[in-house]
Amino acid sequence: MNQAKTMANGSNSYSSNVVIDDPKLLHQKKAAIRLARPSKLQVIADFDNTLTRFWVDGCRGQSSHGLLQQENPEYNAKRDELFNYYHPIEYDPHLPIDEKTKLMEEWWRKVHDLLIEGGLTYDAIRNSVSGALIAFRDGVAELFEFLEERDIPVLIFSAGLADIIEEVLRQKLHRTFKNVKIVSNRMKFDHNGNLVSFKGKLIHSLNKNEHALDMAASLHEQLGEIDDQMIYSTSLRKRTNVLLLGDHMGDLRMSDGLDYETRISVGFLNHNIENSLDIYRKGYDIVYPDDAPMSGVVKLVSELFSPESDENLKT
Repeated sequence: MNQAKTMANGSNSYSSNVVIDDPKLLHQKKAAIRLARPSKLQVIADFDNTLTRFWVDGCRGQSSHGLLQQENPEYNAKRDELFNYYHPIEYDPHLPIDEKTKLMEEWWRKVHDLLIEGGLTYDAIRNSVSGALIAFRDGVAELFEFLEERDIPVLIFSAGLADIIEEVLRQKLHRTFKNVKIVSNRMKFDHNGNLVSFKGKLIHSLNKNEHALDMAASLHEQLGEIDDQMIYSTSLRKRTNVLLLGDHMGDLRMSDGLDYETRISVGFLNHNIENSLDIYRKGYDIVYPDDAPMSGVVKLVSELFSPESDENLKT
């Protein structure tokens, strides 16, 4: 693509379609993270259109929330009506943020109520994921494996539904990863697999970036893992370097709740590239346009923690 030309050189160039606005600054950040070692790094990632592909088999891929089909189609239609009403509000640039935030909370609560009222079951989640048009970017499993081997935690932030994301991981990657924690809305099912309530704080599109560490700790508390919560929370506070992965300019705020020293941000620019590239490359350290695979990020983390990269990062 004309807009996706490489702006870096040497060891900073990961593919022919990578955009790096400030190679020198990126080089400095890589050197600082490498010097601090893996024990100081954590990864924060958005889910939809960041870990997953924007296009699947030539069609627009589904989101983790949008793929859900209830047994009663009447409730799918009701959720579609809410989407058609509230979605334009979410992206209205003229609406004050306080007012918009209240409306997003209203939207999410209405959707959650419909899921309960409509008798959602875990079987419906399983079947919805099985038939969904959703797929991970090539290289996501390799990235998770690399990070898991080095005990580097991955926080997946999503305004969607944690139970669906976990099912997508199981069905599409065919495994789970002990270092991957999902910070999202979590459901509570009865012994028959029927949805009865939601756990913890409501997470919507405009508050998922707030108090990142508190949300992660709260997740463990909801699951009854008090000891793990305390250990994990303490561990994250000691990890003062961040690799952030997102596909929206708002995703850059996912690390706002963390007191980090060095952050490398990677943005996936999936569409509207010509109009958005300038703002993305000024916001993100690295930009991958055109629904790129995750291979560039895999190469980045390999470079950060592979012995053969020592000399390159000294120069």
